[in-house]
Amino acid sequence: MDLTVIELRQYTLRPGRRDELIDLFERELIEPQEAAGMTILGTFRDLDDPDRFVWLRGFRDMPTRKRALTTFYGGPVWAEHGPAANATMLDSTNARLLSPSHWSIPTTPDGYVTAELTTDPKVDDTALAVLTPLNAENNFPRLPVRTDPITVILRRAPDPQPIPSLLRLTPTVRSRLR
Repeated sequence: MDLTVIELRQYTLRPGRRDELIDLFERELIEPQEAAGMTILGTFRDLDDPDRFVWLRGFRDMPTRKRALTTFYGGPVWAEHGPAANATMLDSTNARLLSPSHWSIPTTPDGYVTAELTTDPKVDDTALAVLTPLNAENNFPRLPVRTDPITVILRRAPDPQPIPSLLRLTPTVRSRLR
């Protein structure tokens, strides 16, 4: 994978509006973001919170991130669809800049995806990806990012059990990560 910057974004949505955002996102926002230089890696419904949308996007490097975000958020697609997307959200600031230290994601669908957020990572051979905190300044301050030292471990699970610090995710129709 030639991506060195990954964003994990968790949006808290207005009650009952998650599917509205997912429909808009998948219909209008994926291709324009990718055309601007981003890779949309995964889009998910949180099994434990019906008002949370979780997604991952990647960039080749930090300069590419700045150019891509500037192009997309300053462009006509976001001008047209951004207000509708933002109307579904209560909070879009739960975002992290991460760097992949391990990435082996097969393309075949198989169950749920879990994202373990931890300060004490225990990595084993079940990990699809290990994303460590990226030590870089946010070069697009319009979109804030968290700076806590959280590592994210992605795994596939047939039926994950709820535990603290584990996001149990089901991929949306267009999610690459399944």
